[in-house]
Amino acid sequence: MTAAESKPVFGFIGTGNMGSALARAVCRRVEGERVLLSNRTQAKAEALAAGLGCKALGDNQAVAARATYLFLGVKPQGMAPLLEELAPTLAAREGRLILVNMAAGLGIGDIQRMAGAKYPVILLKPNTPAAIGEGMTLYLSSPEVTPEEEAVFLDAMQASGRLAPLPENLMDIGGVLAGCGPAFVDMFLEALADGGVACGLPRAMAVELAAQMTAGAARLVLESGKHPGQLKDEVCSPGGVTIQGVRKLEEKGLRSAVMEAVIAVYGKNEEMGKGST
Repeated sequence: MTAAESKPVFGFIGTGNMGSALARAVCRRVEGERVLLSNRTQAKAEALAAGLGCKALGDNQAVAARATYLFLGVKPQGMAPLLEELAPTLAAREGRLILVNMAAGLGIGDIQRMAGAKYPVILLKPNTPAAIGEGMTLYLSSPEVTPEEEAVFLDAMQASGRLAPLPENLMDIGGVLAGCGPAFVDMFLEALADGGVACGLPRAMAVELAAQMTAGAARLVLESGKHPGQLKDEVCSPGGVTIQGVRKLEEKGLRSAVMEAVIAVYGKNEEMGKGST
C-alpha cells in the first residue's frame, strides 16, 4: 500500500439516521479532513460536518470523486438512480475506490451492475446504536476488496461497536435483526415504562429504569455466554412474581409476535431486493 493509500478518504452520500450514525463512528477514528459528507439537503450535511469536524461538499459527485471508501446511504429504490448519476465520475477516477452499500435487499452483484463496472464492494448491515459505539454491524467484502483494504475499513469502523462478517446469503436476515431490531426493542422498552407509569412511577424514572435494565440484560447475554432462556429462568424463582409476568407475556403471545415481526420484515426486505433487479 502506497503512502497515499495509507490515508484513505471516507465519503458519505446521504446523512440520514444511518449515514450520520456511521459518520459519527468513523470520525472517532479518522481525522475530520478525511471524512466527506453530502446530502440532498445541503444544510443537513453542513450541520453534521460542523458538529463532527469533517467536511461537507456541495454535491454527490464531489464526494464520489475523492472518496476511497464511498458509503451509499440511500434507500434501495434510490440506489440505481444514484449510481447512474455517479457512473461518469466513478469511471473517470484514478486509484482505488470501494463502494460501501447499506441499502437493504441489494447484493454485491446488484451494486456492481448499477455502477456499470466490477468495483470493489463492501456490503454493510449496521444499526443506529453505532452512533454511540454500541452498534452491531455485519459486513461482507467482494473478492475485489484486498485484505489490506478490508483491514483499513474495519479499523475505521471500530468505534461503531461490534463488527462481524457474514455470508451474503445470510446478510439480509442478519440485517433485519441488527438493523430493525432496535425499533422492536424501543417499543418493548416504551411499553415497560408505560407499565411503570401506570403503577405510579414518574415518566422519566420509568424510562431510565427500563432503558438501563434493557442495556444490562443485553450485556449479560453477551458477556456471560448464557442462553437467554437460561438467564430468564435464573430470574424466575419458584412461586415468585417474575414467573407471573412471564406467564402473562406468553398468554398474550409476545414471542410469537416478535418472531412474526422478524419474518414480516425479512419478507419485505426480499420484496424490495427483487424490485431492484
